[in-house]
Amino acid sequence: MDLEKPARPPAAAPAGEGCLVVAVRLPVRVVVLVLVVPVRLVWDALAVAGRFLNDTLLRPLGRALRWAGRAVFVWPLVGLWRYVLVPFGKGLAWLGKVLVVLPAVAFHRHVLTPLGRGAAWVYARVLTPVGHVLAAIGAGAWAGAVWLARCLVVVPSAWLYRWVLAPVGRAVVRCARGLARLVATVAAGIGTGLYWVVRILLVLPALAVWRRVLAPVGRVLAVVAREAGEAFGHAWRVAGYVSLTVGRWLGRLFRWVLVEPVRWMYRSVLTPVGHVVRDAVLRPLGDAARQALAAARASARRARADLRRTLFGERAGAEGEPQLTHRREPDGPRARTLGGSTTALTKD
Repeated sequence: MDLEKPARPPAAAPAGEGCLVVAVRLPVRVVVLVLVVPVRLVWDALAVAGRFLNDTLLRPLGRALRWAGRAVFVWPLVGLWRYVLVPFGKGLAWLGKVLVVLPAVAFHRHVLTPLGRGAAWVYARVLTPVGHVLAAIGAGAWAGAVWLARCLVVVPSAWLYRWVLAPVGRAVVRCARGLARLVATVAAGIGTGLYWVVRILLVLPALAVWRRVLAPVGRVLAVVAREAGEAFGHAWRVAGYVSLTVGRWLGRLFRWVLVEPVRWMYRSVLTPVGHVVRDAVLRPLGDAARQALAAARASARRARADLRRTLFGERAGAEGEPQLTHRREPDGPRARTLGGSTTALTKD
């Protein structure tokens, strides 16, 4: 937002920032702002389109797919579990209890328990005394074997180690130490020479290149990268405001150019014209069409009746056939004659 307030005096550079940072910041921010504004506009347009698609297409489609998934997978699986697998499992559990558990309990109670008690009595009364006797015999035999092994093996071995192996081992160790010191001295000399060779030929030039070339270039690149990152964030926020302003302006332009004229045209022109056309043209035409259709149906009905009468003759009282009457004389009760009466006393 520094570009929007040019009248404000520039703030002092923070500690650690030199003229390089001040010289790099403004061009980097300008370039990044020019590059980021179109990207932010496209991003906001895609976000609006994505929300529109989500609200109008993806969310109803997801609900339909969820309902279809429930209807196709969940409900059949629940019914299978509830009405097939659970009763089948209960039946298997009852069958396993009857065929396995109860026989096993009976076998343990009536067979294994008496056998175990008998085996415990045999162990306590028979095997334990025999074991004690064998243990005493074995202890005596072990003591004799230990004394014999001490006299025949341990004492000669100790003498051999003390008077033969130990002096020979000390001599070998002394020789090995001297040889190791000699090898270490030679290796130290060779290592020192290689160290100075590597230090003079590789380390000192590499250190000079690092201090004189790479470190300054790295500092410059770090400053440029930091300023580019800050400029990107600044430009992204500014592009957001620009995108919001452009979106509102486009919305208002669309409303003024298309929506309001269409609404005014619909309310002020099309609706009255439609009412006039409906009342003056369509409704009379509809009434005339209905009357003409009714007259055509009546004419067709009379033509079919005349044709049927001409071909097959008169069939009075036929079920499902309309009765034709003379339109000038009403179809009512017969007129009174001299031989007839309509009173209750004289009616036939």
